[in-house]
Amino acid sequence: MTQRANVQQIDEYQLEGAYTDLNRLVGLHRFSGDLRLTKHHPGAAAQAGEWKTRFRGRGIDFEEVRLYQPGDDIRSIDWRVTARSQKTHTRVYREEKERPVILAADMRSPMFFGSQNCFKSVLAAALTSCLAWCSLANRDRVGGLVFGDYSHRDIRPRRSKHNVLELIRQLDAYSHLLTSPCPPRMEQPRSLSDLLETLVRICKPGTAVFIASDFHDFDESCRKRLYQLARHVEVTLFLIVDPLEEKLPARGQFWITNGVRRQRLSDSSSHGWVLSQRIEKLEQACGPLGVCLHRFSTGDHLLSGMHRLYGRRNSPMSSNQPRES
Repeated sequence: MTQRANVQQIDEYQLEGAYTDLNRLVGLHRFSGDLRLTKHHPGAAAQAGEWKTRFRGRGIDFEEVRLYQPGDDIRSIDWRVTARSQKTHTRVYREEKERPVILAADMRSPMFFGSQNCFKSVLAAALTSCLAWCSLANRDRVGGLVFGDYSHRDIRPRRSKHNVLELIRQLDAYSHLLTSPCPPRMEQPRSLSDLLETLVRICKPGTAVFIASDFHDFDESCRKRLYQLARHVEVTLFLIVDPLEEKLPARGQFWITNGVRRQRLSDSSSHGWVLSQRIEKLEQACGPLGVCLHRFSTGDHLLSGMHRLYGRRNSPMSSNQPRES
């Protein structure tokens, strides 16, 4: 049964800290009833899900009447239109069916940073968990890809609560593997291009793919991988940022630390410029491919942002959106 949260629960849910809290990630299921990744009504087929597939067949939703084409099912011929026009026409339907959903979370070391509320890795894990619960509530098959510096965990799509919980456990485990500074290793850490290449390999046509990352190493190789991926699947990117990346305080000298070493920053203008360049590069890559790009900040309220994108009408979120801090 889909659960709905009350206004107080929504308003009080705030991410915090450098590491994920497993219970809080699991607790996001309370809000799945207030969020919906699609706007379609469920189908009546055996594998009824919330996504409208691009694959056409005898389904529940009539789409159009068009000229008969070789290979069309003769049972779908519209005899009235055929008699009136003296040309064979067929009725085309769009079937609603389950759709696999792959949720990819970047849990590499550059995500282990934050200046407000929580680290970027915590926000990415919570966002991914929230999407997982919403997908399960939509009766779709949920899978995931949790990507670390030197390893990844691939969870194949299944329509089960167990699969969602396994994804959340992996998100929590990879979050707690992050340390600062990173222990030295001989091998080269994985890149964003490696993550996208893995998605190209494991995602079947028709899959909905959601990727949460700061995209700090998005380059030409990534753009090519994204093109390969978007040709066959529906891709949504979530850019995870921190307010300190967008704008440092007033000009001056500042000290930052990773818990071991300290470094002085003396110029605030260049840091915001780097982020704006990254966003511009992502937008230029996403636009021609029809890829959606959304930005989430550690300084924002997660559920408020999710509601703006996927909120149901007449939900507690609609009547009283959580405050942002």
